[in-house]
Amino acid sequence: MKSKLKIETKCKQENDAAEPVSPTGQYLNSKSLNSCILAILESDIPIDESCALPQLRDVFLPINPRFSSIMIDDKKGVRQWKKVEVNLQDHVYVPRFPEGLSSESYDDYFDEYLTKISVEPLPQDKPIWELHIINCPTSKAAGHIIFKLHHALGDGYSLMGALLSCVKRADNPSLPLTFPSTRARSEVKNTNSKGCMTKVPRALSAIFKGASDFGYSFLKSTCIADDQTPIRCESKSPGSIPLKVSTVAFSLNQIKLIKKKLGATVNDTISGLIFLGTRLYMQETQTKFSNSRSTAMMMLNTRITRDYMSVEEMTNAHTKIWGNKFSFLHIALPRSNNTKCSNPLDFIYKTRKQISRYRNSPAIYLTAQCLEIIRKYKGSEAVAKYIHSTLSKSSMSMTNMIGPVEQVTLAGHPIKGMYFMVTGSPQSLVITVMSYTQTLRIGVGAEKGFIDSQRLNSCIKNAFELIYEAATKSE
Repeated sequence: MKSKLKIETKCKQENDAAEPVSPTGQYLNSKSLNSCILAILESDIPIDESCALPQLRDVFLPINPRFSSIMIDDKKGVRQWKKVEVNLQDHVYVPRFPEGLSSESYDDYFDEYLTKISVEPLPQDKPIWELHIINCPTSKAAGHIIFKLHHALGDGYSLMGALLSCVKRADNPSLPLTFPSTRARSEVKNTNSKGCMTKVPRALSAIFKGASDFGYSFLKSTCIADDQTPIRCESKSPGSIPLKVSTVAFSLNQIKLIKKKLGATVNDTISGLIFLGTRLYMQETQTKFSNSRSTAMMMLNTRITRDYMSVEEMTNAHTKIWGNKFSFLHIALPRSNNTKCSNPLDFIYKTRKQISRYRNSPAIYLTAQCLEIIRKYKGSEAVAKYIHSTLSKSSMSMTNMIGPVEQVTLAGHPIKGMYFMVTGSPQSLVITVMSYTQTLRIGVGAEKGFIDSQRLNSCIKNAFELIYEAATKSE
């Protein structure tokens, strides 16, 4: 339903000069791909709808010129960001549901609405973002604030930085937000023991490994498709898949305990947990799927920095941190010999080994160069088709974001929980992971009518229990 807010606001831009759309931005807003990010914030109190337009006008729009721009083609057919006047009423939606229902009934309304906006394309004749305010009490929150942002505006890192610029710490608004450490442990290497004699073999090994990894990635993108399983059906044509979005929450402290026990990272641990839960779900359908060929597309931030920067730093011409700066890894779901998964920790060990190999592989940069060559000789639409093919031949995609340690408020509304979902993928299963305060939230985007999301969530919870018990049984 169209917004009933009555404040009419337009944001005038001082500089009308067009800015070129990045190649990745063009891929993500094409005939073959049309990807968006849904950022869902759960409010502890009912939402004051009158705050929306002033907050958008005074805080959100000034963050980045792209929020006040549309994509156009210049005379040579090159896509540009063109600044326009923004009528904020055209971007805010406040659906109305029947009054006096139970929280469970409002859960159903909320789920249906989230599925609906996950498949609706954003209009291209105005800036490609929307704000949805759900002001009814579900079992999770008194109200929901949903930002729908086109992926062409930026990746999760950029858009999370923008979102965090709009919030303040609940305990002390004058203090900056803090985040869990993202710095990986460094290994001490003895550089003097063998000197140059070891450098040549290592270089040759790296070249061989990079070529091998890139070859495998290329084959996976073009001709080697995953098996048909309960999480992957026939290849999809371009277009959004209706997703039922649900979440599973775990204690971040418990995840860190598992990580410490196994000498892994939080990313290794949660990825192994998700893979085990997914295998359990597949096996519950039929045991033969315990050994199916299934891979996940894991999104990787390619920035040198892992810590969040201010919006000013991200948009600085020298740093150029804002935008879409990511690559993807083909991570195979470990196979299981039986439905009981006798050693659930193997899923973390095997996942960690793969992530470590591919994260440090030259294949990531070779893949980027391959996309650039395709773009140069065949155009952006050809690259978008290549990426669509890559996604459709895998079984699921995964991406994660780090959220603040402290509880935050948005326009005076305490936010009790937050998560996000990526839409527009040709896959039937999309998994997102986000930390906030001391909770790790797994978002499950499952194709409606094909994947039983309730059963899948139950399997992910079961996987956590198996891993936690196995990791802590020696205590």
